[in-house]
Amino acid sequence: MAGFFGKYNAKIDDKGRLVIPSAIKSAVPADQLEFVIRKDMYSNCLEMYTRQEWALMSQAIRSKLDLAFNEDHMKYWRTYMSDTVTVVPDAKLGRITIPKEILEKCGIVKEVVFQCLDFKVEIWAKDELEGGKFDSEEFRNMGKKIAGQI
Repeated sequence: MAGFFGKYNAKIDDKGRLVIPSAIKSAVPADQLEFVIRKDMYSNCLEMYTRQEWALMSQAIRSKLDLAFNEDHMKYWRTYMSDTVTVVPDAKLGRITIPKEILEKCGIVKEVVFQCLDFKVEIWAKDELEGGKFDSEEFRNMGKKIAGQI
């Protein structure tokens, strides 16, 4: 399983292509360079997973749903999967194309930040990234809650 670390700036070119940073590409075996990208449910960014990580995560979610007989579960799954695309970086530069309508849902126009989070990479409009983080005090308090100290 790939582990992604770091933060990388990039720009979308005039044809709507985005070069995946080499540090991200090198974390994935060359024969498995396929990513699944979707709008994040909680933040104004895109999530990018390796195909393998996506398969594990989506199977875990699907296993909790009754897609044959529960209409609400089916609607949830349909909504969850909407605006989800697979991309394969081109061999020459490692460029991908994300549909414009998906980029627009996150306010992504030109400059982006790839924020690596170990098992996934988030793609943010450059000016939006800080809004998706806790400030220092909130971060410490959440750490205490997770550790069971509060």
